[in-house]
Amino acid sequence: DFFAVSRTAFLIDGFNLYYSAREAGKAAGGRGTKWLDVVSLCQSYLYLVSPTAILAEVHYFSALATHREAWDPHVTERHRAWIACLSDTGVQVELARFKGRAAECGQCGRRLTRFEEKETDVAIACRLLDIFVADRADAVVLLTGDKDLAPAARMARRLFPEKIVAFAFPYGRKNGELARTADIAFTIGGAQYAKHQLPDPCVLKNGRVIPKPAAW
Repeated sequence: DFFAVSRTAFLIDGFNLYYSAREAGKAAGGRGTKWLDVVSLCQSYLYLVSPTAILAEVHYFSALATHREAWDPHVTERHRAWIACLSDTGVQVELARFKGRAAECGQCGRRLTRFEEKETDVAIACRLLDIFVADRADAVVLLTGDKDLAPAARMARRLFPEKIVAFAFPYGRKNGELARTADIAFTIGGAQYAKHQLPDPCVLKNGRVIPKPAAW
């Protein structure tokens, strides 16, 4: 019974959301949309889960792209600043890692190192099951368009038929396969990112002042 749902948790695929927000900003003429207030964003979609839904937990999964500092020295500094703001709003941040692997350029044959985000999908899948096992939520919304999470969604629905598994697709990342594995699926409109931005500057509870990075 969807109408009996109350406690709702959101699990956010950080890079999926980041690149979506960047694309939404470009589509809006270059407007900065990456300084997201994810708690506010998640709250705005609770009504699609249930008329009685309340926000129970928000988990943000990502990794620090330290390998990019060679050409973008402040990349992790900006990311850490935003993460600090998210944590201050109650978001539980879970960081994975990037791992380099040898590869060959398909055009010139030059050897190079490609970096891939590791462990994030597994971490999201584990948290989904952890929340249901501990009965901390009646519904979990996976905010991602990554189809690698389809098996986790199917497993969660099989093991916990009384719970709700939903997908919130970031702008530009709707996925039909994922939609078919869920009880509920919806897409976040690009304009919603601009509506749910953190204050600039963001003043944390401990008094620390964090300004919005340029171009965010």
